[in-house]
Amino acid sequence: VVYHLKEWVQGNHKVSRKADDDKGGTMRLGGQRCQLREGSLAKNIYGQGEITERHRHRYEFNPGYVERLEPSGLQLTGQSVLDSLVEIIELPNHPWFFACQYHPEFTSNPRDGHPLFTSFITAARNHHQGGEVTAEALATGAA
Repeated sequence: VVYHLKEWVQGNHKVSRKADDDKGGTMRLGGQRCQLREGSLAKNIYGQGEITERHRHRYEFNPGYVERLEPSGLQLTGQSVLDSLVEIIELPNHPWFFACQYHPEFTSNPRDGHPLFTSFITAARNHHQGGEVTAEALATGAA
């Protein structure tokens, strides 16, 4: 599902990329704007429709897999504003499944935790205590 591949099939022939190929400007660095899907866990956690998060990677979600993954329940809930790259995926039927391309640890610290970490800890605590993991609790960090 990740685009950082050495070989792949395109049509009826194999395409390859050498390990030492120049990757040029493929590195995504710094703050990137991301549009969040209405009703998503991401939108509940952040409390807004657009966020900016820090990146440092050369990976992309392969859009060729969207039609295979969405019917299984995977939702693409965040896309970059400028080039519509997938930034966030979720499994809505799971208490807290959230995967992102960016690095929330870059902007988190012990006194002001990143909203993703606060939300995850809240969900884990509520689950451990036998409580329900609600969107409101995840957004506010309430027990």
